[in-house]
Amino acid sequence: MESAKAIRPSTKSGKKGREAQLSAILESIADGVFTIDRDWRITSFNRAAERITGVSRRRAMGQKCFDVFHTNICQTACTLKKTLETGREIIDSPVDILTSRGETLPISISTAVLRDEKGRIIGGAETFRDLSAIEALRRELSGKYSSGDIVSKNEKMQKILSLLPAVAESNSTVLIQGPSGSGKELLARAIHSASPRAKGPYVVVSCGALPDTLLESELFGYVKGAFTDAKKDKPGRFARAEKGTLFLDEIGDISPAVQVKLLRFLQEREYEPLGAVKPQKADVRIVAATNKDLARMVQEGRFREDLYYRLNVVKLDLPPLADRREDIPLLVDHFLKRFNLRMNKRIASVSPEVMQLFMRYGFPGNIREQENAMEHAFVLCNGPQIREEHLPQELLHKARAAPLNLSDGRDALKMAERQTLLQMLEKHGGNRKKTAAELGISPVTLWRKLKIPGG
Repeated sequence: MESAKAIRPSTKSGKKGREAQLSAILESIADGVFTIDRDWRITSFNRAAERITGVSRRRAMGQKCFDVFHTNICQTACTLKKTLETGREIIDSPVDILTSRGETLPISISTAVLRDEKGRIIGGAETFRDLSAIEALRRELSGKYSSGDIVSKNEKMQKILSLLPAVAESNSTVLIQGPSGSGKELLARAIHSASPRAKGPYVVVSCGALPDTLLESELFGYVKGAFTDAKKDKPGRFARAEKGTLFLDEIGDISPAVQVKLLRFLQEREYEPLGAVKPQKADVRIVAATNKDLARMVQEGRFREDLYYRLNVVKLDLPPLADRREDIPLLVDHFLKRFNLRMNKRIASVSPEVMQLFMRYGFPGNIREQENAMEHAFVLCNGPQIREEHLPQELLHKARAAPLNLSDGRDALKMAERQTLLQMLEKHGGNRKKTAAELGISPVTLWRKLKIPGG
């Protein structure tokens, strides 16, 4: 992008000639440009500025710039004001503007002073570039399809995410079913965090990890003298979760005895600590999760039917990662960001070969397995890109042996290529010409490769 300070009246032309020359320069620039005098009034406003802001040149001319060009920094940290005060230009500063259409638009702005023939400051110039297409690409690769740590563009997952606000707002019991590693605990935490109980405790119990007798005392607590080693009262997880949420993971593993006590709480909202002579009330929301088919367990007599229906007020079914392969590239980008922060590294991407292996692998351990594979790769990788040799050997062997779905392979390569091109584009401040020149391709080819399918 040409520096705005290059726009200076010529001493060799008349006034009309200088104005025509300046107008021709401004109209030839693809970026928005406006200039102001020392009173902050707009003295020129090019066609690209009209297109980006939605404000006509006729309306803008003679107005104070902050009455036309509404950014999120106008009243606090105006870049043009800093430039006029210091004489130093500012290049590619990211801001948001509010267009006349009521849209918030991400742009990058550059500022410079305007001087007369004697070098005196007579005003300022600002150029700005629309970054909305780049932001759309960034959302395509990551945040557009995320809710906290839940990342997905899968149709089933998007439906679940769309239900989250209503589910969270209610006080109803929730049952989350899905295979191990599919994100059940993340979904439970998201429900709690978006609920009116968010300021209360969030308590987790892994029901399958505790023996029956210990699970009962952990859930309900006990009173002094309840058994030989009970020297004093001990509150259980229900007491600790008061005014909050109790997440019961692996609910399908609880014994018939614990099922009865849990059923009583869901019916009466009260429970009895071990050894107690009277019940205690509790204001606790229950979110339960299982990787088992509870309905089948009911038919087989291994799970109480009445408890199942008490738990199954709101049921959310999480699909395995194998059924949402379109999420694999999004999860890769998500884990890149997470582990870069955690390990203080600057790994930019995975290689197209790694992405293709991920797309063809079944991931029986689901998202947890993919996360572990990415963490393993981060430990071994010391360069800017994760390659095949950085992956766990077991995963590598199984992925290479798996049949390749050609459409998945093409999608993986396109996503990996798009990641790399987007990083290059951001490096050059969104300048397609500079990015394309470094890559040795035309700007048209660059944009075709970056274009979001169906966008």
